[in-house]
Amino acid sequence: MSGTEELMIQQEFEKLLDDYINSNHRRKIERVTKAFNFANQAHAGVKRLDGDPYIMHPLAVARVVCGEMGLGSTSICSALLHDVVEDTEYTVEDIKNMFGEKIAQIVDGLTKISGGIFGEQASAQAENFRKLLLTMNSDIRVILIKIADRLHNMRTLGSMPPAKQYKIAGETLYLYAPLAHRLGLFAIKTELEDLSFKYEHPQEYALIHEKLKATEKTRELLFDHFAEPVRVKLDKMGLTYEMRARVKSAYSIWNKMQNKGVSFEDIYDIYAVRIIFEPLPDVDEKNLCWDIYSAITDIYRIRPDRIRDWVSRSKANGYQALHLTVMGPDGQWIEIQIRSRRMDDIAEKGFAAHWKYKENSIEEDTELDKWLQTITEILESPDPNALDFLDTIKMNLFTSEIFVFTPKGDIKTLPQGATALDFAYALHTSIGNNCIGAKVNHRLVPFSHRLSSGDQVEILTSRSQEPLPEWLNFVTTARARTKIDASLRRIRKEGAKKGEKKVVDVLEKADIEPNITNMDKFALFFGFRKREDFFYSVEKGDVTLPDNIKRLLRKKSNNSILKYVRQALGMAARNPKENQAASPEEKKGEVKFDKSKPYILSEEEYEHNYVIAQCCKPIPGDDALGFVNDDNTVVVHKRSCPIAMRLKSSFGERILSTEWSNHRTTSFEATLEVKGIDTLGVLNTITKIISDEFNVNIQRLLIEAKDGVFEGKIKLKVHNVEDIQRLCVTLSKIRNIKSIGRVAD
Repeated sequence: MSGTEELMIQQEFEKLLDDYINSNHRRKIERVTKAFNFANQAHAGVKRLDGDPYIMHPLAVARVVCGEMGLGSTSICSALLHDVVEDTEYTVEDIKNMFGEKIAQIVDGLTKISGGIFGEQASAQAENFRKLLLTMNSDIRVILIKIADRLHNMRTLGSMPPAKQYKIAGETLYLYAPLAHRLGLFAIKTELEDLSFKYEHPQEYALIHEKLKATEKTRELLFDHFAEPVRVKLDKMGLTYEMRARVKSAYSIWNKMQNKGVSFEDIYDIYAVRIIFEPLPDVDEKNLCWDIYSAITDIYRIRPDRIRDWVSRSKANGYQALHLTVMGPDGQWIEIQIRSRRMDDIAEKGFAAHWKYKENSIEEDTELDKWLQTITEILESPDPNALDFLDTIKMNLFTSEIFVFTPKGDIKTLPQGATALDFAYALHTSIGNNCIGAKVNHRLVPFSHRLSSGDQVEILTSRSQEPLPEWLNFVTTARARTKIDASLRRIRKEGAKKGEKKVVDVLEKADIEPNITNMDKFALFFGFRKREDFFYSVEKGDVTLPDNIKRLLRKKSNNSILKYVRQALGMAARNPKENQAASPEEKKGEVKFDKSKPYILSEEEYEHNYVIAQCCKPIPGDDALGFVNDDNTVVVHKRSCPIAMRLKSSFGERILSTEWSNHRTTSFEATLEVKGIDTLGVLNTITKIISDEFNVNIQRLLIEAKDGVFEGKIKLKVHNVEDIQRLCVTLSKIRNIKSIGRVAD
C-alpha cells in the first residue's frame, strides 16, 4: 500500500472519530479504534472497483451509521467489521472472542444477507429477504447497517458497468428505499431514490436539476417575502428556531410529473417551508406547534383541506410534525412543516434517533414494533411464492397510514386503501375468519368496504363463516392476506382428508387395494394430476364417484389409461418419443452476452435479436434495458416499467444495458392522450396534422366530450421518441388543446 493510500485511510478514520466524539454517545474510542485496526489489517491489499483500498468502504458505512443515523459504538464497530467474515479468513467466533457477543451477532446477521437481499433466483431472493427481516426482530441495527451499506454502494455506483447499475438501482427502489422510509430515515430514503433515478434516467435527472438551478433565485425571493412577517411573530413569542425552504427531490418531482402527466412547470409544490424550534421549559412541544400554527394563520389564509396533524398521533414510522398550506404573499400556495428539534431528528434519522431521546431504551409498544410483528407472522407462513411474498411485504412498506377506531375508542393503524376485512384481521385472526360484514360509523357495509381515517368500525361475525378464495380480492394488508391463505390451505387440507376417506371406502368396497398407484390412476381418470386435488373435489361434490369402480378401472387399463394420463398431462397421444425433451443439439443455441458494453438494438435485427415488451412498449429513444428470457431472446422494457423493476430486483444477472440504433423504416406503437376545450373542428385539425404533416398512421382514435371539454387517446405508429416529441409540440400549439403527452396503452 502506498503512503498516499495510508494517509487517505487515516484521514477518513479521523473523520469517523470526529463524528463519534461530536455525538451524544458514551466515548468508547479504544473499542472503535480496535475494530478499525482489525478490519484494516483483514482487508489489507484488497481494492474496490473504483481503485480505492477496500477499507474505505467499511469506513464510509461506519460514518453513515454514526453521522447520518446517530448510532453508537456497537453499530460503528459492526459497520467497520461487516465484510470481514464474508471476505477474509476470520470467522464469527473470532469476532466474538475479540469484540463480544453483541457485535458478533450483528456481524453474523449482516454476513447471512451479504449477497444482497436478492439472490440469483427468485427463491433465493425470498430466502435472503426472509433472513434480513428475521434479523430485524433480534436487532434492528442489522438492517440499519445494511441500509448504510447500500447507501455507500449507491454513492459509488459509477464504477459499475451499466447492466449492474440497473440491477442495483432497481432493487434499491424496489426495497431499500421503502424500508428506509418505513424506518423513518427520510434523508437516506430520499438520497437512495435520487441516486437510483440518476442511474436509471440520467437525462431526465440532469434536466430537472438544470430547471431547479434556473428557478433557484425565484424561489429564494418567494421564501424571503413569506418568511419576513413570520419571523417577526415568532421572535415576539421568544422562540429559538430555524426557518428554511426545503426543495423537493429530483425523483419526487419526476414521479409527480409521471403520475399526473404534467410538465416541470406545472408542479406547484416544488418547495416547502420547514420551521424547527427548540423546546421551551415546562411547555408541551405539541402546544408550541399549534401556537406557531396560530401565529402563521394570523398572517396568511389557510387551505383547510391540507392540514396534516402528525403531532397528536405520529405516523407508523415515528414521524411527528404539523403540516399546513397557506396562500403566500405572491399568490402561491406554500406548504409549511412545523417540528421541534426532537421531531426533526426523528424525521431525519428515524428509529435510530430514539437512542438519543429515550436514554438507550426504546418503547416496546410502538407502531414500528407492531409492523415488525406483522412481518414476523408473514415470515412464519409456510412456503410463500418468492415474488408474491416480496410484493406482499413491499405493499406494506410503501403505504401511508389511516387511523381507524374500534367501538370502544381504541385506535388501529392500517395502510391507506384498507378494507373492513383488513380491520377484522388486524383485531384478531378468528374475527377475520368469521367476518360476515361491518358497521362503519353505525352504517351497515360489506366487508370489502374501503375505510377512511377517523372511521369507527364494528365487525359482525358468525361462527359458521369461513374464509373463501375471493376474500383475497377484498384485502390489502399483508397480515390479512397471509391469514386468509393459511385458512384456505387448512380448509383444503381438511376437505382433502375427508375426500380421501370417501375414495378409500369406494375402493375397499370394490375389493381394490387403496394404494397410491390405484388412487393416482383413479385421480387421472377424472382429469386430476394431483390426488389431493381429486380428494378435495370429491369432498366438495364436484366429482361423483361411480358405483362399479372395478369395471371402470378394468376398461381403462393399459393403453387407454396411458392415453388418458398423457391427455391429462397436456401431451399429444402420439409416439412417446415425440414428447421426449429435445437433445442439447436440438435446443436453440446458447447466446453469450457481453455485459461490459451496451447491447445494440439494431433496426435490421428487430424481432430477430430482440422483441418489444408488451407491458410498456418502449420505442427507439426511450430509456430501455434488455432482459434475457429462457430461450435467450432479449425482451426490451422501459427502465421505468414496473415489470422491469421486478426483473431487475429478482433476475439481475439477466439484465443487459441497451442502446438503440437508428430506426428509419420500422414503426412502433405509441399512444397519445389529449385534453382540451370542445370546439367545432378541433378533432379534424388534430387528425389532419397527424396524417398530412407527419405522415403518421393512426390506428385507433377514442375521443369523449362532456360539459364543454374533451379528452381522448390516439394510438399511432411512429419510428422513435423524436417523432412523438415533434408531434406533441405541434399539436400543443392548436388553440383549445390544453395538454398532450404520451401515455401507456
